[in-house]
Amino acid sequence: MNRDAILVGGALLVWVAFVTFWFSNIVELTSLGVVTGFLLTTVTVVLHYSEGTGWEPTEDISQDVLEKRAETLPETDFPEPMNRSIGGGGAPAAVGAGGAEAELADSEEEEETEGFDPAAIEDPETYEIEFPKKGETIEVAEDENLLKAGEDEGWDLPYACREGQCLSCSGHIADGDAHEYIKHSNNDTLNDDEMDKGYCLTCTAYPTQSFTLETDESP
Repeated sequence: MNRDAILVGGALLVWVAFVTFWFSNIVELTSLGVVTGFLLTTVTVVLHYSEGTGWEPTEDISQDVLEKRAETLPETDFPEPMNRSIGGGGAPAAVGAGGAEAELADSEEEEETEGFDPAAIEDPETYEIEFPKKGETIEVAEDENLLKAGEDEGWDLPYACREGQCLSCSGHIADGDAHEYIKHSNNDTLNDDEMDKGYCLTCTAYPTQSFTLETDESP
């Protein structure tokens, strides 16, 4: 209920009371009730028709502040809106769209990093591996690493850790991308680019097809 309704209601109530009392010969036209009713009516009319100054909402500057804040933040390689927690404009759906692909890529990378268990291979196949520096080609089973196969031939091949954690035993596959010819049971040293160029760790590299191996070669 607004103030006009209250004032009008009060004025009407006073006038009704005054008329009632007047007809009952309780009050006269010069009584305080007449004056009071007249004042209330006058005040009500004045307030009702007064326009006042009005109220206007203050300007919202929050968006301008966010945009200026965003301009001061450096650009990064992270997808929006991760790189700008304040004022970032990237759509969350755009990030989510590549979520499945990113998860799959992470899974494949983790599998490559962790390697595999050669002992779990059933009925291993045998491949012909050429060692040009030794002038010989030998047969190596897919559950036998290249370093051990060479040592079984009596060759003195370079090595250190035997765990895929250094480059002492590294060799180069002359036929191409190492991913296509061997699998590492563990590889903490070579990156994908180096393996793409044919480099492998002979102490943890197991053949998946025949190829030519140059020993004692590092990226």
